Amino acid sequence: MKKVFLVLLLIPLLGTAQTKTVLTTNLVFAKNDKAALFEKALASHVQKYHTGDLSWRVWTIESGPNFGGYLLVEGPNTWDALDGRGDISTAHTADWNNNVMPLIEGRGEGGYYVYQPDLSTVQLTDYAAKATINHITANPGKIANVQELIKKMKKVWEAGKESVAVYMLNSSGEPGYIIVTRLKDGLKELSADYRKPLAARFDEVNGTGSFDAWLKDYADAVKVRWTELIFFNPNLSSK
Repeated sequence: MKKVFLVLLLIPLLGTAQTKTVLTTNLVFAKNDKAALFEKALASHVQKYHTGDLSWRVWTIESGPNFGGYLLVEGPNTWDALDGRGDISTAHTADWNNNVMPLIEGRGEGGYYVYQPDLSTVQLTDYAAKATINHITANPGKIANVQELIKKMKKVWEAGKESVAVYMLNSSGEPGYIIVTRLKDGLKELSADYRKPLAARFDEVNGTGSFDAWLKDYADAVKVRWTELIFFNPNLSSK
């Protein structure tokens, strides 16, 4: 009877427990003549202050409008944990402000991204050293339509054994998603002959002519799409 009572007491706790699905990102650029000093200061800061749930994975941006930037990714965390994160410590903030910030160019950009397991083909923390990020901004009132587009594409990713993690933007600009294709086999996955053309693979999974229909829905639902290539830098990341 005591065991049953204990289980009943735990049910509300289990129901309110949050899963770690939130990534916090910070996009920064080193001053042109200070890149080496910036990387040294960043590595020191990250490895001293960012451990456990506050660990950072640092990526260099290799293409697109943010080429040359550094993507600093913290988490995954829960919203509840982020509520209590604060500035970590006075020493942490002082180190960032005094040793890292003076080497950064411009304002940078921050964001929150929530992992979507039902739209993804890979676990959140099953990373790869290289990845592409497909940024999708929805037209007004069309965010649910974008989700449906991704659901149909997921079947194609699964058939092609692609490692894809999907995240929804939260409180970070216009509504949308990012689709992160983790290149487990490296850049060769980007070759035109690595897999069949997307249209052919889509029709194989969803039926003849389905890709043309998908493109029409895509044109109606998507405002902007752009892509970038990122490389993981272990020397700048948490150990």
